Amino acid sequence: MNIFKLCQTCSGTVLRRCIQTSSTRHVELTSVRYPDVKRGNYGSVRDSDLATFERLLPGRVLTDSLDGYNTDWLKTCRGASQVVLRPKSTEEVSAILKYCNEKKLAVVPQGGNTGLVGGSVSVFDEIVISTQLMNNIISLDEISGTLVCQAGCVLASLEDYLSNHKLTIPVDLGAKGSCHIGGNVATNAGGVRLLRYGSLHGNVLGLEAVLANGEVVDCLSTLRKDNTGYDLKQLFIGSEGTLGIITAVSLNCPQKPEAVSVAFLGISSILNIWSMRERIAEGLMHDGYCYKYDVSLPLQSFYGLVEAMRERMGTMVTRVIGYGHVGDGNLHLNLTSPEYSTEVMDKIEPFLYDWVANHKGSISAEHGLGFKKKNFIYHSKSKSAVRLMKDIKHTFDPNMILNPYKVLPDF
Repeated sequence: MNIFKLCQTCSGTVLRRCIQTSSTRHVELTSVRYPDVKRGNYGSVRDSDLATFERLLPGRVLTDSLDGYNTDWLKTCRGASQVVLRPKSTEEVSAILKYCNEKKLAVVPQGGNTGLVGGSVSVFDEIVISTQLMNNIISLDEISGTLVCQAGCVLASLEDYLSNHKLTIPVDLGAKGSCHIGGNVATNAGGVRLLRYGSLHGNVLGLEAVLANGEVVDCLSTLRKDNTGYDLKQLFIGSEGTLGIITAVSLNCPQKPEAVSVAFLGISSILNIWSMRERIAEGLMHDGYCYKYDVSLPLQSFYGLVEAMRERMGTMVTRVIGYGHVGDGNLHLNLTSPEYSTEVMDKIEPFLYDWVANHKGSISAEHGLGFKKKNFIYHSKSKSAVRLMKDIKHTFDPNMILNPYKVLPDF
């Protein structure tokens, strides 16, 4: 089951979303639910591979109790990975990928595992590379507001640290108590501060990433202006771990606001306000199964999709609700039913994506494509654009070991 932990921090109470690995709810294997997806021509982990990983990461190779790493937060995707690797440094990530590339062992990078499109868990038996132990703050320039940290730093922890220096982080989202900044950058996460501070494409000053062959790409600049050659960091932002594993980031952190506007609601405590904001997603899952969508739409069409889906689905689903970020046109559409139903899914897709495309929207506003949306990319991108994306993928990762079955379509 999903649980929330209340943690006292220097800036107040943070509701931390956690995954309890001993979930009583059975989650069908992704490979079973999606039988048309076939395992690629990858190697399988052998005892000799485990021995090598143990030599590279003494005491940080996990082979037992991996449910929490194999299952996504929504409990809609479950892989069958047999090993989780937990590096502490860029050098260790480099050594892992160099070895896996040579052996053609597929890997899936994983941060806080709070993604909602199946992008952070294995589809078959890919090796999970977790950034949980890469959680060091490297430096902070208080004058320029430039923070450099490892990719595994939890977003809420960075916010607390910056608050002590009268700074804030330009991204904030519901999973802040457990998501990692590297995952935020890899998915180009949006959140409630995007309208004020802009996207991570503008707030990431630099990053460090490791390619599939183990080569380290050092673009960890802290400069606001650096107009020399191609801006390579932009390729990794939003690439969802398919081009390289982000190991460190440099962020532009604005001054913390001196004033905050407060709305008073008729509820029993301030804590309940936070709970209402953060627990909508969890609450919906009490209906059984949640079909979750994240789209961008022109404001004149913003709520029309909710109405269209209510009319289309009728009594096939328990409820259809929409909420999100009106200021930037980002709608979170949720449909629930007692359990997963192929009939319901076929009624939703591709109708929903067709509706969004016909109203000149995007099928993913901030959650990314991951595994679930990859084959619908043509609803938002042209064939020539997708061809170029595939060319870039083959250049960066010719053996296709990095987060396979994600982002790019099968055709």
